Amino acid sequence: MNKLSILVVDDQEGTREGVKAILEFVSDMQVTHQASTGEEAISVVDEAQPDIVLMDVRMPVMDGLQATQQIKKRWPDTKVIIFSIYPGYEAQALAVGADCFLIKEANSGNLKNVIRDVASSG
Repeated sequence: MNKLSILVVDDQEGTREGVKAILEFVSDMQVTHQASTGEEAISVVDEAQPDIVLMDVRMPVMDGLQATQQIKKRWPDTKVIIFSIYPGYEAQALAVGADCFLIKEANSGNLKNVIRDVASSG
């Protein structure tokens, strides 16, 4: 079985490492890359072509909404999940092409299920 390759984009290293730790023992997923800005995310997507991008909204240099818009324009098949503590960004996230908007929470089961659902969507 091929694992879903996941890029985690967040300016907080602790958040990136936490997501990686949550998904480390999920048999069908692997955090293959991390980035701390939207610009880094675009560069990683260009080089690595991950299946899923788990993208924060508020980051320095380029925010997650701008990065998502550019990623979806250049690589429309790349799935992007906006992952934020700020629910007010949902409409903007979907408007720029995000495949899903998810509120950060401690429920790791929900994160895994959302990733699987987005990955399997057409």
